[in-house]
Amino acid sequence: MTSAPTGTFTITQETHARTGLSRFLLSRDAIFFGLLLLVVLAACLFVPRFASPITAGYLLLNAVPVLLIALPMTLIIVTGEIDLSVASIAGLSTATIGALTLSGWSFESAIAAALVVGILAGAFNGFLIAFVGLPSLAVTIGTLALFRGLALVVIGDNAVSASEHPDWATTLVNAKLGASGIPVVMIFVVLAVAVFALVLHGTPFGRGLYALGYSKEAARFVGIRVQQSKFWLYVASGLVCSTVGIFWSLYYSARSDSAIGLELTVIAAVLLGGVSIFGGRGTILGAMTGVLFIATITYAMRLQRIPDVTLVIVTGALLIVSVVGPSLFERVRQWLHVRRVQRTLPRANQAGVVGA
Repeated sequence: MTSAPTGTFTITQETHARTGLSRFLLSRDAIFFGLLLLVVLAACLFVPRFASPITAGYLLLNAVPVLLIALPMTLIIVTGEIDLSVASIAGLSTATIGALTLSGWSFESAIAAALVVGILAGAFNGFLIAFVGLPSLAVTIGTLALFRGLALVVIGDNAVSASEHPDWATTLVNAKLGASGIPVVMIFVVLAVAVFALVLHGTPFGRGLYALGYSKEAARFVGIRVQQSKFWLYVASGLVCSTVGIFWSLYYSARSDSAIGLELTVIAAVLLGGVSIFGGRGTILGAMTGVLFIATITYAMRLQRIPDVTLVIVTGALLIVSVVGPSLFERVRQWLHVRRVQRTLPRANQAGVVGA
């Protein structure tokens, strides 16, 4: 009497496990990740010098800024909003570090000031969007220009190279994990990815962000604090962007035009990874896959000495595909569903006539 239910429970549990695994393997994230692996394999086979630890190190280091900024950007777009000022906040933080370094501040104090600048910039965006109620597109277009202008005011035409910062900091940024070529910085990136994935997919706050993307009114009805949620998302975005600014000053240099144009790559990667521009849909895994997909294609093209203008065109094309593609796919799916229903109805009617 007791063995049958136990056996039934075990079989049911295994069936659910297989169903869940099958669902994941057939999901958009899994398919796109498989496509990324195919692109990496093709680059290793057909692009000279791509399959080497040195290439892996440079590719990942160049992808670090986009990987980090894509994390808060994913959460913001899931809510149906956007942040176009991310690159300008990173540039302003970098300019802050450079200007304070030239003024004789210690590196640690300059880093602290850059973090405060990023948080204040994100809070400014969040206040205007969440509490004043202004459209995020209009606000962040304005602050994109505002923060970039402030960066020029802060540092002017000066530039501070990475070599002017403490050796321990630049060594840490450029350090690799043994002979693998993987940068040590990727450990911190992986931890950041884990934190944002846990917040979005494993907490009530994250589930509330999806609800915001579907309907703000419905989210308020079920008790989600819409204004506070949006505000803290933009604060988190400012904090992450200032962290990118610190990395940028240590790996590249501190200038007024640091990270310029980076927002295009971030948004293209996030949308390409399956995050809906209309909100309510997307995953951290998909966004990270989109970032690595664009980073791989871009670095492979650079190894082939393809001009930077072409790289910008490719990024723009991928952005268009990531926006138009899902809508086109949904229209085709609905059209096929309607055709299938139209073919089924006459058969059902004929069966009803015969049965009568």
